Amino acid sequence: MRILFFGDIVGQPGREAIKQILPQWQKKYQPDLVMANGENMAHGSGITRKTLEEILKAGIDLVTSGDHTWKQKGINALLEDKDLPLIRPANFPPHLPGQGYYLIELRTKKVLVINLIGRVFMQQQYDDPFRKADQILEEQQADIIIVDWHAEATAEKVCLGWYLDGRVSAVLGTHTHIPTADNRVLPQGTAYISDVGMVGPKDSSLGRDKDEAVKGFLNQTHPKLEIARGPVEVNAVLLEIGAKGKAKKIQRLQQVVK
Repeated sequence: MRILFFGDIVGQPGREAIKQILPQWQKKYQPDLVMANGENMAHGSGITRKTLEEILKAGIDLVTSGDHTWKQKGINALLEDKDLPLIRPANFPPHLPGQGYYLIELRTKKVLVINLIGRVFMQQQYDDPFRKADQILEEQQADIIIVDWHAEATAEKVCLGWYLDGRVSAVLGTHTHIPTADNRVLPQGTAYISDVGMVGPKDSSLGRDKDEAVKGFLNQTHPKLEIARGPVEVNAVLLEIGAKGKAKKIQRLQQVVK
C-alpha cells in the first residue's frame, strides 16, 4: 500500500499548491491514501470549515493537526463532527472535543491514523504522548498504523520513533516546517522522519514574511507575521507499506510550484 503524507499546509499559498501538485502526484505515484497536517491552513494558524472543505475537495483523505488547532472560531463544531476526517492530538486534555485517532477501512485493510503532540519546548504541558500511544495501541487494532508526531524537539521525536519501532508502520514528524534528511526504515519495520517539512512559501520564515520576522529578532518585538508570497515549496513523504504492516520504504518528495 502506498500512502502520501504532506507536511504542514501554510495558508492560502499552501492550499493552492496542494490543488496544483496533488493531481500530478496522484498520477505519478498512485497513492492509496493521501493525508496532510492542516493546523496552519487558515491564515497560517488554525482550521476553518472553508479551508477544510477546500483541501478535502482537492483530494486529501484525512487531515491531522497540532498546537494551533484551536486558533480559529468554529473548530469545536468541526472536531465534534464524526463524519469529517479531521483529528487533533490524542494527548490534548481528554475533555476537549474531537478525537486523536481515525480508523479508515481501505479495501481489505484497516488503517489507523494517530495524532500526537510533543511536550519539550512547547508552550503547554500536554499529557504524556508515549503513554497515550500505548493506550491507543492497546485499544485499537489495525493492519497499518500511521502516527503524525507533532513536536518541536528532535530528541523527543527520535525517541518516540524508537519507542514505537515495530509497533506502528510509520512515525512522521511535523510542526517545525523544515524537512529533515533522516528518513529511514527503522530495524523493526517502522518508517521514520523527524519532520516532513511544510507546504508553504519557499522564501520565508516558516511560511511567514521573512523581512518582518528578521525585524522581530533585531528589535526584540513580536510583530504580526503575514503569510509570505512567491513560489511555494511542497514537502511530503511517500510510504510503501508491506502486507504485514511493516514499512518497505519512505521517500521524501519536494517540489517548488509557482
